Amino acid sequence: MLCPLIRVRRYVCPHSPLLHLLISRFSSAGAAMVAHAKDDAYLQAAIPKRIKLFETIQAEQRTQRLSLSSDPIKVTLPDGGMKEAKKWLSTPLDVAREISKNLANNALIAKVNGVLWDMTRPLEDDCQLQIFKFDDDEGRDTFWHSSAHILGQSLEMEYGCKLCIGPCTTRGEGFYYDAFYGDLGLNDDHFKQIEAGALKAVAEKQPFERIEVTRDQALEMFSDNKFKIEIINDLPADKTITVYRCGPLVDLCRGPHIPNTSFVKAIACLKASSAYWRGDKDRESLQRVYGISYPDQKSLKEYLHRLEEAKKYDHRILGVKQELILHHEWSPGSWFFLPHGARVYNKLMDFIRNQYRDRGYQEVISPNVFNMDLWVQSGHAANYREDMFILEIDKQEFGLKPMNCPGHCLMFKHRVRSYRELPLRFADFGVLHRNEASGALSGLTRVRRFQQDDAHIFCRESQIKDEVRSALSFINYVYSIFGFTYELKLSTRPEKYLGDIATWDKAESSLKEALDDFGKPWQLNEGDGAFYGPKIDISVSDALSRKFQCATLQLDFQLPDRFKLEFSAEDEAKIERPVMIHRAILGSVERMFAILLEHYKGKWPFWLSPRQAIVCPVSEKSQSYALQVKDQIHQAGFHVDADTTDRKIQKKVREAQLAQYNYILVVGEEEANTGQVSVRVRDKGDHNVMSIANLLKHFRDEAAAYH
Repeated sequence: MLCPLIRVRRYVCPHSPLLHLLISRFSSAGAAMVAHAKDDAYLQAAIPKRIKLFETIQAEQRTQRLSLSSDPIKVTLPDGGMKEAKKWLSTPLDVAREISKNLANNALIAKVNGVLWDMTRPLEDDCQLQIFKFDDDEGRDTFWHSSAHILGQSLEMEYGCKLCIGPCTTRGEGFYYDAFYGDLGLNDDHFKQIEAGALKAVAEKQPFERIEVTRDQALEMFSDNKFKIEIINDLPADKTITVYRCGPLVDLCRGPHIPNTSFVKAIACLKASSAYWRGDKDRESLQRVYGISYPDQKSLKEYLHRLEEAKKYDHRILGVKQELILHHEWSPGSWFFLPHGARVYNKLMDFIRNQYRDRGYQEVISPNVFNMDLWVQSGHAANYREDMFILEIDKQEFGLKPMNCPGHCLMFKHRVRSYRELPLRFADFGVLHRNEASGALSGLTRVRRFQQDDAHIFCRESQIKDEVRSALSFINYVYSIFGFTYELKLSTRPEKYLGDIATWDKAESSLKEALDDFGKPWQLNEGDGAFYGPKIDISVSDALSRKFQCATLQLDFQLPDRFKLEFSAEDEAKIERPVMIHRAILGSVERMFAILLEHYKGKWPFWLSPRQAIVCPVSEKSQSYALQVKDQIHQAGFHVDADTTDRKIQKKVREAQLAQYNYILVVGEEEANTGQVSVRVRDKGDHNVMSIANLLKHFRDEAAAYH
């Protein structure tokens, strides 16, 4: 089994004169440095066979393509411009060269009629063409996915392991490759060899080549790898199967990929961990190697610096140090919030709750446990059962709720509803439970027990635009207070969807209008909506330039239909079905707690701080006055402590600064005689004297500025 490693290696530019020296050293001395088993028999049997089959099929497809008519086609660019091209001959890269040399040199991936497309794959008909670089999400994700293949090539050639899957990470930052190594256990000393193999592939400028194969061809090509065979057998009968090659690596992959490996100018292994095949603890134990890559050395260097900075402010360390949270092995995936942590947790919920009155939300409380019949009706039993905690009560199955929406449907349905009640906005801070795999648990960001600032808005189709615009305004208000920047994406109808296209088109149009009216930049994310409706994805960036998915805004036509929700229209003889909007701003309160703790680097702003002030008497003579000041501040509703130890005042102040008290109030005999306090701010050396009345007014003004 592989122990988790978090160790960053230095990187080497592939164009460095030291590169070939490094590679030769690793290839000749690597075995002496780190002795490891290698399945040479597997490599000798599998690699040449795959390459031969790939080249044979590739030659056949090229010959077939050359026999096709290369009629002229029209390529429409995003700005409305047109380019002439030749069917089955011209590629997106050819079009990019016509536009500009700079674009061609930096183009990573294309989108043809809404479908991601290799830059070197021939165009097949008249089309709309978009081209993406590393600055674009599509380009960056493809860059990291391709880097995973480079990593996989190194792992396979170095260890003879059986590759499983190698995507970019779900957080959209880097990539990993899972592989089966048998009895071999990797450790961080192996990273040098892995990186050397990856850099070798980069230096060779290996092209990413694509072929389409039949199911039988794919099964023959990967007959030596049972994991790939299982993937192939699970593919739908009508699924087009594609295989990619870069250098000696021939891999089952839907693609697409960057033009060649040389675009990856800097690459590094980050960490390794254990994993299970398909996330099933009863299946084979795999080893996962994480990596990061960039098109230039500077970006990688900046990323590694941010990574080191992030480690300093890990919420699991800071939270324990500040006595905010506690984890115990007897409740994996669930956290204790200690008194000071509970202060922050409750303030976050109160912050949202205080907005509800003015924004027309009604808070509700719903049960935690439901008969499984509810989850059958909602569809979660069929699609989400493995992620639920199932109980048996009186010989019947019940489930702890993983989300609030089905319960809110029952609340809507409990009596006849009128159009006059809509929009109806239910808000719920109920406790949720999800049976996350033990290997997926990660501090407060991936837990089994959590709460959300969850809300469901029941409205008419004509009200969608206004409700979405209002929800976006709410999100903007909250995130501006936290100091977050954010990006908006409209995710539209996916390939597999429920409902009719006309309803989808109308909903997507409403979301587009709401986004346009909102006035913030947004991007179209075609085909990435939920199966039950389109959605707006909101990703926030914190002070460490990390992106997180917190808020959500989703339209749902399916739950109202499954629960037969109805309301009477203006014509009481007419019955209509509402649209349901799922809305969260904080998302999981636990996750937002963790993000904010790291975002503020442990220095909570006054309004949210669990330690707003501490009174430090200079000596025993001023101690009774210190306690009197503490009581006055406490009665005014602020979190305040008093240091009544016999330590010297300099030590008291220093300890208060380390504990991150926002205000340190020093009182001596002079302050006691005049009814004042000497006020020090957490990160400032100077101080000033204030009356208690003025101090409390200052506290109230500072707290009110965030509400």
